[in-house]
Amino acid sequence: MVTRVTRLLIGLVLYGVGCAVTVAAGLGVDPWTVFAQGIARVTGLGLGWVTNIIGLGVLLLWIPLRQKPGIGTVANILLVGTSLQLALGVLPHPDVFWAQALMLVGGVVLVAVASGLYIGAHFGPGPRDGLMTGLNGRFGWPIWACRLVVEGSVLILGWLLGGTVGIGTVVFALGIGPLVHVAMPLLATRRPAPHARPAAHV
Repeated sequence: MVTRVTRLLIGLVLYGVGCAVTVAAGLGVDPWTVFAQGIARVTGLGLGWVTNIIGLGVLLLWIPLRQKPGIGTVANILLVGTSLQLALGVLPHPDVFWAQALMLVGGVVLVAVASGLYIGAHFGPGPRDGLMTGLNGRFGWPIWACRLVVEGSVLILGWLLGGTVGIGTVVFALGIGPLVHVAMPLLATRRPAPHARPAAHV
């Protein structure tokens, strides 16, 4: 349990830091961060704090979808945006393309490693992933369609509000899936048995 909790917390903090690195690179970010950037620009709130608020708002959408949050879901809302906000305060914001590209790639890899840690801890999905699985379970839509509709919608809305869409958005979209696929089996802990039966005596 201690190992799982440690992996969860480290993974969520690193996820926020990884997102911050992609933001600081300035070449475009993932759809949900584009959405958060747009809201942050309109409201004047910090990007990390907006990320936390969006996570809470998405969690409320779980109610009609009959999804149940886990410890990891709540921790995700509290830690990802907070670590993103703090990291943005200390990260450099280069204006040379090669440095921006290195930061972008490093950020995407860091997010993938972080995903492998926190998902592999088996404490429940993040609010955004839970929204996808909730739509799938409630309406029977395939996961890819749920993700396409939701992330496409927040990407367009975020862009209209002033979020940063660019080559980094494409790199994230194409790279994060394969990288998480590699990271998860390497970093996952063994899933605990929900109700282990006592061994039979011979």
